[in-house]
Amino acid sequence: MSGPPHRSGRTPLSRRRGRPDWAGQAPTWQQARPALVAGALRRATARPSGNWFAVGASRDVRAGGPPRGRTVGGVEVVLWRTDEGELHAGPGACPHLGAPLREGRVVCGTLVCRWHGLGLDGGSFAGWDPYPAYDDGVLVWVRLDAVGGEEPLRRPVVPERPVPGGAVDAVYVGVGRCEPQDVVANRLDPWHGSWLHPYAFVDLTVLRAPRGEQDDAFLVEVSFRVSKRLVVPVRAEFTAPGPRTVLMRITGGEGAGSVVETHATPLTAPADGRPRTAVVEAVVAASDRRGFAVARALGPALRPLMRRTAGRLWRDDLAYAERRWALRSTGRFPG
Repeated sequence: MSGPPHRSGRTPLSRRRGRPDWAGQAPTWQQARPALVAGALRRATARPSGNWFAVGASRDVRAGGPPRGRTVGGVEVVLWRTDEGELHAGPGACPHLGAPLREGRVVCGTLVCRWHGLGLDGGSFAGWDPYPAYDDGVLVWVRLDAVGGEEPLRRPVVPERPVPGGAVDAVYVGVGRCEPQDVVANRLDPWHGSWLHPYAFVDLTVLRAPRGEQDDAFLVEVSFRVSKRLVVPVRAEFTAPGPRTVLMRITGGEGAGSVVETHATPLTAPADGRPRTAVVEAVVAASDRRGFAVARALGPALRPLMRRTAGRLWRDDLAYAERRWALRSTGRFPG
């Protein structure tokens, strides 16, 4: 079995002693107790969301750019911005004959339907009523009270992030055949990390698991793999601030303060027999190292790499979530 990482000098990289050995690591199945994960999931899903759903990256809905279409809980939604950047959202079907508004054009801030030229300025018109929308600087949100069924909140519950001017952010979106709870349960099971993702994580140890409502966080030590021998050790905390959100915050080591927000947004209606869920994950990276200023300047070039890294992890994690739903839906889930 490999030894612990050896830190050298001021570099964030550590040299891992011994050869990496997937089969030689200590099993974690006894620590990953199904009741513990289920309890954390139950507490998470009981927290309010105010009927807000994360639908994508802020930069994907451009000022004066084309409208964007999304589906949330079986409801078709269209989003667009005015030339000044004001965000609008509403039903995705034109109130005239039901044309898909995502295929329209934005002209001087007005969304114009491409079937017959009907224009919508974001206000109510002919039975078309807007949805509350919110831009937190990284993600855009839409509030759908009929889908959420909760007491509405004026704004979504957005976790604290690094200061925008000192961070680099990227947003990954993927889709799986599962329900939001399956995505959340995956994130509330940190023990699978170095088993399911050996190309990315090694030496994972869960230092503390949730003990109840007042102490409802996972504290994890893990090393991010750079090469076979070089790793970056960090300490991270996992919490669930909402029913469809899991937050990982780096609390020690390189990039302290950086966050990974995972939001699970249902695409299909609750009664759909073949549910689909979107993973909307925001990575907001920060560092106090002098060289990080260069990384911020290279943000546009770094974002595709950050998205590819998240996408590789989520290929495995969505398979986990889809398997969990397949077992639950047929009464075979052992947890």
